[in-house]
Order: sequence, then C-alpha cells, then structure tokens
Amino acid sequence: MPTHLENPVRLGVIVGVRGIKGDVRIKSFTDEPVAIGDYGTLFDKTGERRFDLKVLGTQKGVVLARIEGINDRTAAEALKKTELFIERNQLPAPEEDEFYHSDLEGLEAVMVSGDRIGKVIGVFDFGAGPVVEISGNVMVPFTRAAVPEVDIEGGKMTIDPPDGLFDPPGKEEDESVEDETT
Repeated sequence: MPTHLENPVRLGVIVGVRGIKGDVRIKSFTDEPVAIGDYGTLFDKTGERRFDLKVLGTQKGVVLARIEGINDRTAAEALKKTELFIERNQLPAPEEDEFYHSDLEGLEAVMVSGDRIGKVIGVFDFGAGPVVEISGNVMVPFTRAAVPEVDIEGGKMTIDPPDGLFDPPGKEEDESVEDETT
C-alpha cells in the first residue's frame, strides 16, 4: 500500500450514501462511469487510505458501490467528499488526439502568434462540450479549431481563440449604441 501517491489522478468523488448497509454514491470521472471499479484499489489523495470497490450499478447519474470494510450508513457518511485516486501509471495510454485532463493541467497556453496567455488550470464539461480554463480567468472551448495543438512533452497548448473571446466585456453593446447615435 502506498504511503503517498507520486502522480495521482482523480477518478471520482464520494457524493453520498444509499441505504443502511454502507453503500456509497460516487460521481465518476471515467468515460464509462462504472469503469471506476475496473482500476483495482483506489486511494485518497494522500495514498494513506485505500478503497476496494464493488460496483453495484448506477442511479441518477452516479455510481452505486460498496467499499470493503464499510458496513453501515454511519461509516459511509464519514466518507462523503472523499476523492478517489489512482497512480497515473495505472491508466492505459490515451489514443492519438485523446488526453487525460490531468495531463493538460499545468501546460503553458500560448496563442498561435506565440504570445503567452497563462497556464491550464482545469478542463471542465458543463454540458456543451469540454472547455479549458486558463489562469487569468479565461475559458476556451476544447475543440480542434480553438486548440489546434497540444504538446504534452513540450509542456504547451496552442490556442487559436474564437472571434471575440478576448474582447473586453460590453464591446458589442458599445458598438450598438454608437450605431444608434450616428
């Protein structure tokens, strides 16, 4: 059992409990939610606590699972908000033009012109497709058009932003007001 994780990758988080026998509800970050049970032993971020899951199914967008050694609701409730990790080297290599979100975090974001924008601090999907968050509070759609190049080994991501992404707020409103007064 590791005493700490060298390169942790978050696979899910315990978001609740179900029933009185200690079953937990897990928000899974794997492509197929139930696949969280296919990675073997999971750990907390420190690597000190281990969790052996038995996936029971899904319900309302979460994975239902039983954790070895957790046998009642009270013990399960104590695990709420616990993030579940594995070592990066336990993941299969991604296909060409596929990336693990954790591999993108920390990359330098540069414009196609070479100008530095900031660092990638997260990748999110709020329902309309993935977006990359860049330091400085910039969100860029994670599409081939907006992100034409990702160089993991080189530590950078090239950004070709959609028109208007870096325009100051209210620019369109200012232009429409000017049109009305002329």
